[in-house]
Amino acid sequence: MTDKHDMAWDDIHDPGEPRKRGGGGRGGGGPGGEGQGPAFQMPPIKIPKLTPTTLMIGLAALLAIWIVPSVVYTVAQDEVGVVTRFGEYVRTTPPGLQFKFPSPIEHVETPQVRKVRSSTVGFRQRGNQEQDRPNESLMLTGDENIVDIDLVVQYHIIDAKNYLFNVRNQALAVHDVAETSIRGIIGNRPIDDVLTTGKAEIQIQLKDNMQAILNKYESGIEILNTQLKDVSPPGAVDSAFKDVQSAKEDKDRFINEAKGYRNQIIPEARGKSAQLIAAAEGYREEVINKAKGDAHRFLAQYKEYRKAPQVTKKRIYIETMEEIYPGMNKVIISKDQGGVLPILPLTGNLAGAINPTGK
Repeated sequence: MTDKHDMAWDDIHDPGEPRKRGGGGRGGGGPGGEGQGPAFQMPPIKIPKLTPTTLMIGLAALLAIWIVPSVVYTVAQDEVGVVTRFGEYVRTTPPGLQFKFPSPIEHVETPQVRKVRSSTVGFRQRGNQEQDRPNESLMLTGDENIVDIDLVVQYHIIDAKNYLFNVRNQALAVHDVAETSIRGIIGNRPIDDVLTTGKAEIQIQLKDNMQAILNKYESGIEILNTQLKDVSPPGAVDSAFKDVQSAKEDKDRFINEAKGYRNQIIPEARGKSAQLIAAAEGYREEVINKAKGDAHRFLAQYKEYRKAPQVTKKRIYIETMEEIYPGMNKVIISKDQGGVLPILPLTGNLAGAINPTGK
């Protein structure tokens, strides 16, 4: 039995290795058993020898991996590159492939100068939903009324250096300037002006005020547009305010109708007056001219009369008879009849001429 175990153990070792016997080992299992088993050997690891050439190649590869990405950078078409050296501004680079000193010597930021940014006052846009901000939108007008205003401001960058270094939080700065400016403008105007005819003027004034403040702080921002998105009374008094506005609209309508009627009547009366005046003036000229003609004719006749009075009298008499006789019924009586009363044919028009009353 012992020989069989010894044969199995001996098969692990080289044939020429002498077998160890003794009772002190863990491999025998008892008196007269075998000693420790064969020791496990690690495979040898070959470490290449480091030469100066190998060290230089490795160092160059590490430097390339570190330097190249931090030296070359690209500026997009809607951007500019703002380069700082140890935190201090040194230059602004145009779009394209650019170079700089590696970090941490120089850093570059590329703000989008052509992008149109927007800021809102009175609400916030969250996807397709709008969240109202009453603490921003409720404002006091000049006549001590409250109005609810939602405002949108659009702006872009005109100076990247000032935009990055003169203002810490640019979006918040634009928002605060917009809110401050609109409150100042609304506080100097009546509510009717804010809700109706004054919106366009308010938007222009707001844009100018905001630009003046931002230029004062050299923010590098230009205001493109300001829009009063919604102007309305607070919800609690909206119905009452609509009634007041409806009454004002009725008042304005009545006034406009009255003005229209006045504008219709006054020109008509003026036309009739001018017509009457023109007719009177025409009649006056007619009478004057007729009187002048009569006077001129009379003077002409008188002049001829003075030259030959008898002839003129006879001519005037004959002309007058020519005008009178054709329209009269004539009865010719000879003066030689003596005292005999002639019998007149009192018929027709002649009877009416002698006795107009018919009796």
